[in-house]
Amino acid sequence: MDEIRTLRQEDIDGSLKLSQFAFQYEIPESEWIEARQDTNPEQIYAVYVNNNLAAKLHLLPFSVYIGGVPFAMGGVAGVATWPEYRRGGRVAQLLHHALGVMKDAGQVVSLLAPFSFSFYRKYGWEHCIDRKQYTIHKVDWPKFSDAVGSVRRSDDLNELKPPYETFASRYSGMLQRTDEWWQRREKRWGTAIRAGYQTESGAAEGYIVYQVKQSTLTIHEFVYITEEARQGLWNFINNHDSMADKVTLIAPTNDVLPFLLPNPRITQEIVPYFMARIVDVEKFLRQFPFVRFPLAHDASNLSNTLLNIRVTDVHAPWNEGTFQVRLPVADSGDVTVERLSVDSSDSLLDVVSMDIQTLTAVMFGYQRPSLLQQLGRISGSRETIQALEQSLPPQTPFLYDFF
Repeated sequence: MDEIRTLRQEDIDGSLKLSQFAFQYEIPESEWIEARQDTNPEQIYAVYVNNNLAAKLHLLPFSVYIGGVPFAMGGVAGVATWPEYRRGGRVAQLLHHALGVMKDAGQVVSLLAPFSFSFYRKYGWEHCIDRKQYTIHKVDWPKFSDAVGSVRRSDDLNELKPPYETFASRYSGMLQRTDEWWQRREKRWGTAIRAGYQTESGAAEGYIVYQVKQSTLTIHEFVYITEEARQGLWNFINNHDSMADKVTLIAPTNDVLPFLLPNPRITQEIVPYFMARIVDVEKFLRQFPFVRFPLAHDASNLSNTLLNIRVTDVHAPWNEGTFQVRLPVADSGDVTVERLSVDSSDSLLDVVSMDIQTLTAVMFGYQRPSLLQQLGRISGSRETIQALEQSLPPQTPFLYDFF
């Protein structure tokens, strides 16, 4: 008989062994004690069959930026099943259980790195985050005028945090990093060098985390909040021309670096990265920073300030229904969200209808409603879909982290 509950303390070793098997890596014996100490059984939900660990799922508490606003997020990771227990629906059980846990914990969105996009789409997650990967040979490195600020190497993580948070708030899906998570990042970087850009007045406006091996300069994070900082950091990279023949780095999909290069014919690859899911639609809509109508807008035309969004979500029934969002004019009040009764929603004419995956892609800024209407993923009148599109702030999804 199957039972789902948090991992038993005595099963931590078994959970680590399952992770090694499923994800094909080995924990050296010298690191086993540390790995055990780093495992929080309260964040691992397991399926037990006849009291034996059969499958597990890690649920990590995070906060991510969407539209510049931090949202509580449940990070799904470490999903694994022993082969003798596969194809019994146990991962589906864990995902359904995790959705309920996240909702009860107030986590309104969820992110995960999929082994299969199609698999997690079945449970309401959607492909929402891509990354641009550059390979730039030395002859094509950008060269800018000398910046007035300076770049210096430092092992102090506190110097990285302010520019990171400003940079992260500009993208949907970026983590609002805790001190504990920064320490995890530092551990993952290992011997990588951190170098920060400071203005003439000493303000931290960017940094890179990088290492040079076998004539390749690999940049793990390239963060800047001003163009001055970007150019100053690239000039610093150019000082490695005697050590490296090429640079590799990850950037958001809206990054314009090739436009700044003398020769934009560099290697660029768009890499599908993470999936996302709205866990609690009503709470999400209440928190989302919709665009407010300008003062010149005719507020007497209420149809233009109301969005009626009908959602289907077979795996999270609390999300099923029609949500009416009232958008205020300028600073006249807060956005209000009302869940309509079935009778009220059935009589509405101006409704935008979509499933939970499509809504997630729209609200993360990954796809525009007008395009999704063309693809048959959204139904509604052209006017109502246009109103929805105009109410959404411009966003680009991105994520540096992995879990």
